[in-house]
Amino acid sequence: MREIVLDTETTGFEPETGDRIVEIGAVELYNHVPTGKTYHQYINPERSMPQEAFEVHGLGDDFLRDKPLFAQIVDEFLEFIGDSKLVIHNATFDVKFLNAELGWSKRPLLPKDCAVDTLAIARRKFPGSPASLDALCRRFGIDNSSRTLHGALLDSEILADVYLELIGGKQPDLVLSPVRQGGGSDGGDDNWRPQRRPEPLSPRITDEEKAAHAAFVEKLGEAALWSRG
Repeated sequence: MREIVLDTETTGFEPETGDRIVEIGAVELYNHVPTGKTYHQYINPERSMPQEAFEVHGLGDDFLRDKPLFAQIVDEFLEFIGDSKLVIHNATFDVKFLNAELGWSKRPLLPKDCAVDTLAIARRKFPGSPASLDALCRRFGIDNSSRTLHGALLDSEILADVYLELIGGKQPDLVLSPVRQGGGSDGGDDNWRPQRRPEPLSPRITDEEKAAHAAFVEKLGEAALWSRG
């Protein structure tokens, strides 16, 4: 099962009033295990950056001016996420922005059920407790010391760790593949079962220990469990 842990940074809160995405970061999971594949892109929002947003992520007008427009990177982004389930903290916010950008780029919108919302999971699992990404890092002992500002790729990497903890610990679906007689974990007989050792292991009990045990059992008499044949 392929999943994409995703985060965005924006110029504000409402695409309907002109706010845009300025950064996308994403991390690929396969069967709940990070594969090392990531997607990261800064985006020119074609508007000035409000001071409030700049203080959150530190992405200013000068830095973003030469970055590509969303319409220029949309196909590469869609190819990366494919039809995989997205994993997003506060998914409503990010999906709202992604669908606004996709609509402006004349691309199909993401379906309503495209994402797993880790914020909703955390609130169900820990009702009444703080459920921000930083709070969940503290709860699970995840190092987020490098998160001095919000950053889409860094936050996606941290969220991947948080998500795995929320669903039951790292690699919850990991199934160890048996090493087959051919020497690998792929191919071979699907009905392979462990075989007896060709030669038994050498006994680890010394003769002195055997004698001491026999003497102890003899003292217990015929009713001793070890005396029953």
